Amino acid sequence: MRTSRTFRRSTAPAERRRFFGHILGAGSTSGVRCVVGHWVTTPFGPFADVMVEDDEGWRTLLAPTDEIAEFVCGTYEFDEVVIAPVEVDAPGRDGVVTGPGRWSVRTPDLALDLQVAGRPLLGQALRLLPLAAAASPVCCRAVDPVARLVLPGVRTYGTALAGRHEAYGALDLHRVVDLRGSWRGRSLGVLTPVEPPVRFGFSSTPATPACVRVVTTIDEQADAKPVE
Repeated sequence: MRTSRTFRRSTAPAERRRFFGHILGAGSTSGVRCVVGHWVTTPFGPFADVMVEDDEGWRTLLAPTDEIAEFVCGTYEFDEVVIAPVEVDAPGRDGVVTGPGRWSVRTPDLALDLQVAGRPLLGQALRLLPLAAAASPVCCRAVDPVARLVLPGVRTYGTALAGRHEAYGALDLHRVVDLRGSWRGRSLGVLTPVEPPVRFGFSSTPATPACVRVVTTIDEQADAKPVE
């Protein structure tokens, strides 16, 4: 189904929602780029979703429930939405990825196997940040200009659909070094940078394939309504 929507802005007090988990971004020689969301603590409970942009620029959301799809589509833009089980098997404790290992992502349309490796210097630096500082939208907004310089295409603060303000607080980062799989029966080939950048929202994932542990904060107007 189509998910492009226009929302009325509101002067009502904003509602804040926080999502703790991981965002893994990877490209492939097929031209398909995938962004996997592996969410541990959210207003919807634990879940996983995948955003896929193919070599022709077609953007697909794979989401496990209508409720989650509706919320995600109110924040990001897609050409197609598929409601289906999204299963992610990743190393770690209590859903938190703590080190290198194999990731397996399965949906009816997507089979994805990835190797997550060690931390680069940036990942080591992120681990030193206090959670309160890293998760603060004020801090995310302050470091946004630096993030743009260090990681072209990446934003840590911006405005999404429906007037929602979104902040990405990075807590850790691991390299992704291998990818195998298929998208709708077509082989993905092998791992490449995430180029061109994905176009789901105001920010792409890092061009260098990576798994980032994040706190995503979304502030939205409580009575924003879609205009049909």
